[in-house]
Amino acid sequence: MTPRIDEIGDDTVSDLALADSPPATAPDDGAPPAAPARGPAVLRWVVYLVLPLLVVATALGVGFLKWQLDSEAAPSGGVAAAPVAAATEGVVAMLSYRPDRVREDLTAAAERMTGDFRTEYTTLINDVVAPGAEEQRISAEAAVPAAAVISADGDRARVLVYINQTTTVGTEAPTDTQSSAHVDMQKVGDRWLIAGFEPI
Repeated sequence: MTPRIDEIGDDTVSDLALADSPPATAPDDGAPPAAPARGPAVLRWVVYLVLPLLVVATALGVGFLKWQLDSEAAPSGGVAAAPVAAATEGVVAMLSYRPDRVREDLTAAAERMTGDFRTEYTTLINDVVAPGAEEQRISAEAAVPAAAVISADGDRARVLVYINQTTTVGTEAPTDTQSSAHVDMQKVGDRWLIAGFEPI
């Protein structure tokens, strides 16, 4: 977290001033000048430069995926829209629950899954998620602002999803997190079901 200006003490201000001030001129004794030290000041600049670039890159990525999803969901977009929609709805369901209905919410979400992944998910919610949510009064609400197919082959597809999740523990303030994942989709009958979920 970036400190506020009013939280920066005098010592830190002094350090910044020293780090950014030009080096004193040394007498010319014929020796080549020494390379400047790469200390904390350089690291601070890296943080300030790289983090905004990451934010911009993420925003551009989400924008591109939204455009791609819109293109695929259009009437001419065809096949990709079905696994994308199923992955989006399935991820929202599997990551959203309320403490008083956690077992019902997540058991219903498991209906959107298949194979070993469904078995593992069911075990996880019964042994870990549901007891923890009930005891600590944890609720979670997920949203998928963007998703797109990154590979597809017949009745299988892999979908990249961006996830926003808000988690509340008891009476504490909600916590927002952003993440992304690869979701493996498999067509069973006429339904696309989640066969794997890999955070990235």
